[in-house]
Amino acid sequence: MKITEIVYSRHFARSMQKLPPELKVTVRKREAIFRNDCFDPRLRTHKLSGKLKDYWSFSLTHSHRVLFQFLGNERAEFIDVGDHSIYE
Repeated sequence: MKITEIVYSRHFARSMQKLPPELKVTVRKREAIFRNDCFDPRLRTHKLSGKLKDYWSFSLTHSHRVLFQFLGNERAEFIDVGDHSIYE
């Protein structure tokens, strides 16, 4: 599924600023893949469960993820970015 619009939460923007420069580059590269096909196998996109059951996640690295939600057809909101602590 192609994503034509991404909304960035304030929390996501603050979390992005705290990332090291090399990880920021990875976020931008993965975002480009996500925009083209949000279920591209390289992203390992998956639905979350429990208290985060309304959210999805995709992988940046082995330990870092982007937390997001779909806002309807072709729209998504990036909620947070970081290590596994974003799930807490």
